[in-house]
Amino acid sequence: MLKRLNSTKFISVALFSLVLFGCATTKAPEKQEVKDISLVSAPLPASQYLADAAQQSDAQRRDKLMLLAAHAFINQGDSGNARKTLTSIKPTLGNDPTLQAEHLYLSARVLEMTSTYDEAIALLNYPSQWQLPDWQWVAYYQFRAHLYQLTHQPIEQVRQLSLLSQHLPPQQVTEVSDEIWQILQPMQEETVLAFSQDSDNPIFAGWLQLAYIAKHYAVDPNQLITHLGNWQRQNPQHPGAIKLPTDLENALNAEPYTPKNIAVLLPLSGKRAALADTVKQGIISRYLADADDSVTLNFFDSALGATTAYQQAVDAGAEFIIGPLLQSEVEELQQLHSTPTTGDVETAPATVPQLFLNHVDNFEPNKDQFYFALSPAHEAADAAQKLYDDGITTPLLLASNNSIGKRMAQAFDEAWLALTDKPAEIHYYDAGDEMKVTVQKSLGVIDSKERIARIKALIGNKVEADFRSRRDIDAIYMIASSQDLPLLKPFIDVNFSVFTDPVPLYTTSRSRIESNRAQSVQELNNLAISDIPWLLKDSNETALVSELWPRWTNSQKRLYIMGYDALELVNKLAQMRALPGYQYAGRSGILSVTLDGTVNRKLSWGRYQRGRLRAM
Repeated sequence: MLKRLNSTKFISVALFSLVLFGCATTKAPEKQEVKDISLVSAPLPASQYLADAAQQSDAQRRDKLMLLAAHAFINQGDSGNARKTLTSIKPTLGNDPTLQAEHLYLSARVLEMTSTYDEAIALLNYPSQWQLPDWQWVAYYQFRAHLYQLTHQPIEQVRQLSLLSQHLPPQQVTEVSDEIWQILQPMQEETVLAFSQDSDNPIFAGWLQLAYIAKHYAVDPNQLITHLGNWQRQNPQHPGAIKLPTDLENALNAEPYTPKNIAVLLPLSGKRAALADTVKQGIISRYLADADDSVTLNFFDSALGATTAYQQAVDAGAEFIIGPLLQSEVEELQQLHSTPTTGDVETAPATVPQLFLNHVDNFEPNKDQFYFALSPAHEAADAAQKLYDDGITTPLLLASNNSIGKRMAQAFDEAWLALTDKPAEIHYYDAGDEMKVTVQKSLGVIDSKERIARIKALIGNKVEADFRSRRDIDAIYMIASSQDLPLLKPFIDVNFSVFTDPVPLYTTSRSRIESNRAQSVQELNNLAISDIPWLLKDSNETALVSELWPRWTNSQKRLYIMGYDALELVNKLAQMRALPGYQYAGRSGILSVTLDGTVNRKLSWGRYQRGRLRAM
């Protein structure tokens, strides 16, 4: 109920049933029923309230009926008449805070109907000294939280929901608490820490402190228990202390993996050996960075057969397995685990906890199996979230007309649809001259030029006209290879007309060109690109890798970092799965684990400026 705004206000039945329905045992005199005009909801048509208001001589009762008429117009989706009604009574509205508050609330509702969210937030600001009934404070804080959600301000949304919970009965506080916790889940710990000392709102501050504890100490159960206990003692009446979030309780009970014998399955021979070697070097680098003599690391060649390599690892006493790398190998091992053995008693073979280095579309979740992949589709879905967070409402996708381009475009579209309930506009291009044609068609340039040609044919070639491009899009996301991007980006630049401001441009890590020379990237200025954070900032580590393997491409370096993070994650996976809101800042991105065991990556973003790629 609290996750959406209904046409009438959210009302606690326990608090307001008497207001709405009257006393069940005693019938009030008819005069009293006429006099009591409740503003809680507006169930009648607006015309009925307007007719009743016209017959009233009492100013306050007339104002109440007019407010109810405005509310009814809002329920009907008629923002124009709601605005006119509110405007008509504003000059004569009395000083009663209840009426003033209702007028502000309904005026903000009208602004929300016209997507004027920032103005609605600025308008809906009750003075703290107003003495209002609980139902008005509930409507006020719930609606402000809704507006902050629409403007992508989750911290402020949590602040309003924290204030809302102070005006609700206990059974509804739990519902609000669950919503607050869900909003805090994807935030980075630095963000929640920055807002966690708000002395004016201890409930709000307490939620952020709890979220920070969960994110910072989730992978160390002993530390988590200690800091959680301290927080509960300091906040005994906090809703989160009275009832801990369910996933936080799960994290407390989750047993971390602490293997002493780790096996790695990679195709160490054959045509995939060079690819696998980059991952192997990353795993070794992480092992040497914090060497533990009590932990052994063994590699097995999956090119000889994933099942064979897996059985060799098990026979060698592996307590945790990383890999295999190839999707076909992952599918082979899944088949092994799902196939019961033959004999007197059919039982599935025992499995060792495992972090697969790839993902498959269909799998049966297993509490000890995890999937970590540098997935282009996941990168595109992450980009949809980035554009949404940047306030983009109407993106245009230009994607290469091949399997990976289509897969990424579909992933973006699915994520965008989930965020906005609107599909993304997608245009697929082919290499060569067709690329330019696709760009011009998608931007409306060809249609504009055809209109100009028709006008010139009618009234002569002396007519001077310039083409116009579309104005209804506010960003372009390019799914292109590094070979296509140096052509695609200039095509877009020259096909924006002089009458239209260029829109923000975004692209994927696949588009990143290998050269960092200013001349090579000059044409890419102002383009935003997603990539692993390790590749967006120069460091001693990146310099050392370039020195050791000077021929490695960016793609190989991403695999190296994937291997590094894979070993880093082993001791964290159980807690990360139990607490999906926990995020680990890895070299390959901000990492989290979903309930089905998928390791999600939130990439960093850079922007080409003055011939250089700079982290944003």
